[in-house]
Amino acid sequence: MDASPGDLATLTRKITVERGFGCASYKEKCLSRRIAVRMRARGVHTYADYARLLDADAAEYDKLLDALTINVTKLFRNWDTYRAIAATVVPDLWSRRIPTVRIWSAGCSSGQEAYSLAILFHQHAATQGMLAQIGRVDVLGTDIDRASLAAAERGLFTEPDFADTPDDLRERYFTHAAPFSISPAVRAMVRFERRDLLNDPPPSGEHELIACRNVLIYFDRDTQSRLFEMFFNALAPGGYLVLGKVETLLGASRARFIGVDPRERIFRRPP
Repeated sequence: MDASPGDLATLTRKITVERGFGCASYKEKCLSRRIAVRMRARGVHTYADYARLLDADAAEYDKLLDALTINVTKLFRNWDTYRAIAATVVPDLWSRRIPTVRIWSAGCSSGQEAYSLAILFHQHAATQGMLAQIGRVDVLGTDIDRASLAAAERGLFTEPDFADTPDDLRERYFTHAAPFSISPAVRAMVRFERRDLLNDPPPSGEHELIACRNVLIYFDRDTQSRLFEMFFNALAPGGYLVLGKVETLLGASRARFIGVDPRERIFRRPP
């Protein structure tokens, strides 16, 4: 591929202006790698030629944006993290005397993370004999990609989605024939909306739990710091932040959050 850094900058500015996608906040290596995937798929060898292809083929723009939004996920991805959430975070939040337990899955892709969190709360309520109160748990999944959100709304999954899912949870909360459908009781706990993590304000209200896993690693350091500040302000006092296994707090955010389970990337805003 014959592609210069200057031509890449021109292409990413074009994408930002024409489609509102915040390329400047992403790491350059991540952008160039994912753009290269689409260029190879279309047999294009320069950024300038690919820009002309985008002008001529609107469908290619959609495929490019889908590649850039990095929709890779599974139900209960990294089960050890979910086990730690179930043991520590869920009982604490459930016990709080608040009318609504607000949970935000930021960058939820096709909904696997949002549904996984909802299942943990449903399971806890069931073990406590308190399913009548499950309506106080409100799980919101947000993402920039409309196609992923449409898939999340359907709540249908394939066999690879269950690679990290314990057998008992799969048995209880999903149908037993493909496509595997989420339990209606869990589906009722979750809602989805389109939201640009970089440019839109956070959802209204204070949140008891924000999960943003395996998303921040694609952003540059300044953008990560800005998002940590946003998450801190969007959390209720004593609220939890859960990151991906290869992500960690940066700069001033290290002093602002309390480490609950640093290994599983679970942090807390001070009460």
